[in-house]
Amino acid sequence: MWPGLVLAALGAIAFSGKAIIVKLAYRHGVDAVTLIMLRMLFALPLFLLLAWWAGRCKPALARRDWLAVLGLGFTGYYLASFLDFAGLAYISASLERLILYLNPTLVLFMGAAVFKRAISRRQLVALGVSYCGVLLVFGHELSAVGPHAALGAALVFASAVSYAVYLSYSGEEVRRLGALRLTGLATSVACLLCIAQFLVLRPVGMALAQPASVLWLSVLNAVVCTFAPVLMVMMAIERIGAPLAAQTGMIGPLATILLGVLILGEPFTAWVAAGTVGVLAGIWLLARAR
Repeated sequence: MWPGLVLAALGAIAFSGKAIIVKLAYRHGVDAVTLIMLRMLFALPLFLLLAWWAGRCKPALARRDWLAVLGLGFTGYYLASFLDFAGLAYISASLERLILYLNPTLVLFMGAAVFKRAISRRQLVALGVSYCGVLLVFGHELSAVGPHAALGAALVFASAVSYAVYLSYSGEEVRRLGALRLTGLATSVACLLCIAQFLVLRPVGMALAQPASVLWLSVLNAVVCTFAPVLMVMMAIERIGAPLAAQTGMIGPLATILLGVLILGEPFTAWVAAGTVGVLAGIWLLARAR
């Protein structure tokens, strides 16, 4: 069991490092369109290799599978990633991670709205605790940063909603294609969309004009905080199951806050501590209620 727990914890920590790297890159004046393109450009070969490896000796994709991969790649990785990167320009890494960690609650809401699944009283209590935690941190950041914090929080929340759509509709394709194959294909689609977006909105020479530090941070983001966590979390799920892997992933927001304090110099206040406890407690209660 220990290897699975270690893999799940390392995957959660690596995922959390993405926000730190993005905030560091923004200090060099790069914009969200360019930064996400660089991340996806360096990640594309890795995810293409993953899709090929996971699809060996398996049937070719049908037309409906390709349509599903395109849709899931757009919502789950392209749109969610772009909105997240854009939001990080306005809010702290700590608040960003707490908002994204509301994802299970959004999946629950989506299940109730789209699939008519009932929400129990215990689940409603868990939802209330989670959102109170985020509101604590958001209220503190709004008073410290100003109205830009509202824009950033809205963009990151929209990112969480986009990824919740991916999670809600990916279940059937995961059963058909397998988790690794679907992840490799959908993320490759997202990489191509991010590159195409850059080519439409920015001159090509702008990518080459970035400081070397931005390029190296993008490589680190692509490999350590994007590709490697996907493999680690999938390997953890194989060893300890999805519920325990998800619970171990609760270390993610804590890692982001710690890295934000140590690397970015973000303040660690009582409001941040209380909000983090609230979000983690709510997600834990939600897992118990399920």
